[in-house]
Amino acid sequence: MNKTLLPVPALMLAASLTYGPAYADSLPKWEIGAGFGTLSVPDYRGADTRSSYVFPTPYFVYRGDILHADRSGMRASLFENDRVEINLSLNASLPGRSKDNALRRGMEDLRPVLEFGPTADLRLWNSADDRVRVAFRLPVRAGVTIESSPRHIGWLFSPNLLLQLQDPAGLRGWKLGVQGGPLYATRDYNGYLYSVRAADALPGRPAYAAPGGYAGTQLTTTLSRRFSRYWVGAFLRYDHLGGAVFEDSPLMQRNSAVTGGLAVSWVFGTSSERVEAED
Repeated sequence: MNKTLLPVPALMLAASLTYGPAYADSLPKWEIGAGFGTLSVPDYRGADTRSSYVFPTPYFVYRGDILHADRSGMRASLFENDRVEINLSLNASLPGRSKDNALRRGMEDLRPVLEFGPTADLRLWNSADDRVRVAFRLPVRAGVTIESSPRHIGWLFSPNLLLQLQDPAGLRGWKLGVQGGPLYATRDYNGYLYSVRAADALPGRPAYAAPGGYAGTQLTTTLSRRFSRYWVGAFLRYDHLGGAVFEDSPLMQRNSAVTGGLAVSWVFGTSSERVEAED
């Protein structure tokens, strides 16, 4: 297992740690801070090797009418009513180093990937006190490598159910999110991770072309709290890859994976202007 200092893309990674619940309140229009985080993640879903990262976590929250930046990520609101919200959203994944994985040795390193696209959130149920929410999310994102010459590597569709709880089990101020559902990816997206070109084929690593389709199921649990001067968040994600269309790839070593992370940020600046917003 490797341990690496990771300066980028720390902001997006910190944002992805906690897709937390949202509750209306009077809040500062913007907040700024900084901290650090740690992350343990497989080199790719299905890999038998993993890496640990320590990275700075810039903390920035902006609660505008259209543009929003918070621990759920950066997004632009396109449409919203009492039941449906449509956003443009961002996500990011870490690179994988082929030299650290015997099955990928000699192959091109996996680059960090930026994912962006529209997300439709359908609000299914709210409790009377608004402390419990259930939503159905429909994100569709394009994947682009983060490098000097970015490449589009395909599309990812991940419909999921989201349960959001405020003050779970009487823990005042804490926010808990549980989110799960299947993943579907195009042939190019799956191929970026699991295909083996003829030029890279070796004994024990035959050439393989990954098809598009079902790419496993994810279940993610997040927990966070905003204190007066700092914010803390943690997440744990379980991936089940049994039955995935690339299950026969020679790069597949495990049909399950666990990823976890923790981040702490100190908040040193807030705006005097306050807005009615969802945190």
